[in-house]
Amino acid sequence: MSGAARPGTVYLVGAGPGDPGLVTRRALELVRSADVLLIDRLVPVGLADEAPAAAERIDVGKVAGNHAMAQDDINARLVAEAQAGRRVVRLKGGDPYLFGRGGEEALACREAGVPFEVVPAVTSAFSACADAGIPVTHRDIARHVTVVTASAGRDGQGDPDYGWLAQSDGTVVLLMGLRRVAHVAAALIAGGAPPDRPAAVVARGTTAAQRTVVATLATLAEAVGQAALPSPAIIVVGDVVALRDGLDWFEQRPLFGTRVAVTRARAQASSLVARLADLGAEVVEAPAIRIEPLPVGEVDAAVDSLDDAHVLAFTSANGVERFFERLAARGRDARALSGLRVAVVGTASADACRRHGVEPDVIPPVGARTGAGLVDSLTTQGVEHGTLVVVVRAEAGDEALVDGLRAHGAHVHVARAYRTVVEPPSADLVAQLRDCDLVTFTSASTVHHLVEAAAAHGIAVGDLPPAISIGPTTTAAAEAAGLHVRAQAAEPSVASLVEALVADRAR
Repeated sequence: MSGAARPGTVYLVGAGPGDPGLVTRRALELVRSADVLLIDRLVPVGLADEAPAAAERIDVGKVAGNHAMAQDDINARLVAEAQAGRRVVRLKGGDPYLFGRGGEEALACREAGVPFEVVPAVTSAFSACADAGIPVTHRDIARHVTVVTASAGRDGQGDPDYGWLAQSDGTVVLLMGLRRVAHVAAALIAGGAPPDRPAAVVARGTTAAQRTVVATLATLAEAVGQAALPSPAIIVVGDVVALRDGLDWFEQRPLFGTRVAVTRARAQASSLVARLADLGAEVVEAPAIRIEPLPVGEVDAAVDSLDDAHVLAFTSANGVERFFERLAARGRDARALSGLRVAVVGTASADACRRHGVEPDVIPPVGARTGAGLVDSLTTQGVEHGTLVVVVRAEAGDEALVDGLRAHGAHVHVARAYRTVVEPPSADLVAQLRDCDLVTFTSASTVHHLVEAAAAHGIAVGDLPPAISIGPTTTAAAEAAGLHVRAQAAEPSVASLVEALVADRAR
């Protein structure tokens, strides 16, 4: 069944193993239309933030020995919220029906006559193994897999039949067993499993914090203890574990194990965050600014002046998007630019133009993609006394472009399209920055605002991580603030920034 959540219905939604990319489309759809969410501890970071701002969020997370809400109370709350006509999403880590309480919650709804829907999910039993380079089946090694819980159950006596599991010639995956690794290994050996049978523990599988320990049943407890693995974790036992040496793709990505802070405005950060995550980085989003449109007057005037202009120049992708938005609002399209030369300062603004069907005519060479570099490119291509140049830019920015053009006798019409507004991070977020390996800066304003926010929370510049900068203006601002800049992008673009970061980590 598709569509938004229906009033008076409980949705038992599996949130998957931890990787936000493994959340199902249906799960996301329901979160975005929920009135109330009851949220487990182990759901992907940021998933609950997809809910409407007015949605009520209730923490019902469970840690061993410490439950935010008892299960009977959770059941009662689900029923009561639905009976009040609300769209209720029970957001559960993993799959609702695999060693969770989804079955109990569904029965509570049925007994109360409350409509419910179950949304299955990717389970860590298989996904964590895949990301650790361990195929749970292989036709020459293991032709079946058994998934059990290593939890002791309600009465502490709920062990699976370890004697039967020990005789398995397939793969055994045990969930919720980190605290019982020594017991599990000893019980399997006692049941007849060879002490040298390959075994592994995968902690925080599918996330950037994933860690894997490979050993044998005889040495597993000691190896896990020395590694001090965090929960949650799964235990994998079987000959397929030996395949990890050649199949460990996830932890071999170039930024795996690197914690990177992204200070770009949240609305712009998605492409950078996605690229870093794909390369294995653990990303901390710490937006120092947000983008806020200015009143439309100056951009509308720029649109109206196009028939008289010779050059239309953009200094950022934000300016491009705002300009084309106002161009359409005034009943015009890209054909209005046919008699102009379109100039851009860098790759990001060039790509933004292309998204609107316009190929830039002028872009400075790599290494000179600044305001001053654009002046040099324009003046060598005929911008001279009397040329009318429309510059679409931020409210405050590098004046080199405007000043340089005017120095060559050009008439410059400046259209300020947007401003950057400080978005102060919380004390907790600033504290997280101290644990990052690197911080990325995409503008001078992100540098200034982050340094100010850190100082406001008592964190000195020297305690902030080394920086990767998108360009010379940003680098100058970072160095002036006292930050250590480890690398600078070859050109001011997200792709080049990521390349600089990867190269830095390789060194």
